[in-house]
Amino acid sequence: MRTFLIPGLLWFSAIGCGLMAGLYYAFSTFIMAALGRIAPASGMAAMNAINVDILRSSFLPLFLATSIAAGLLAVIGALRWGEPGALAMIAGGAIYLLGMFGVTVFFNVPLNDALVAAGDGTGSAGIWARYLKEWTMWNHVRTLSSIAALALYIAALVQR
Repeated sequence: MRTFLIPGLLWFSAIGCGLMAGLYYAFSTFIMAALGRIAPASGMAAMNAINVDILRSSFLPLFLATSIAAGLLAVIGALRWGEPGALAMIAGGAIYLLGMFGVTVFFNVPLNDALVAAGDGTGSAGIWARYLKEWTMWNHVRTLSSIAALALYIAALVQR
């Protein structure tokens, strides 16, 4: 059983990071741009609807499970420092937890909460413009962090 734990966590984390990277990539490359081209009230309403529905989808369990697995891999890598792939597991976990989980919790979610608090968007063109710029910038960080962690988990699998 133990012989399958680390490879299983690496595979799960690599796939989870890849799925998260793909979702974030879509938002960074075309979803936010499309929302930015429509009327602010409509864009705000659409983004608020997305934020409600994403939490009801399979996103949240995958988001949490991949974050937990990343943390476990960082700890396992530290405990097995001399083994092949340990450094990649530590780096992958640290990058994912800081660049994806941390950025989500400390930047994207508060921006989402502020968007809800702004109401129906009437007279909120400035709020929407700021939201689009800041949320998308932080989403780029999440995208790149997820891709980097994915690459590091693949490197750890190869090294093992």
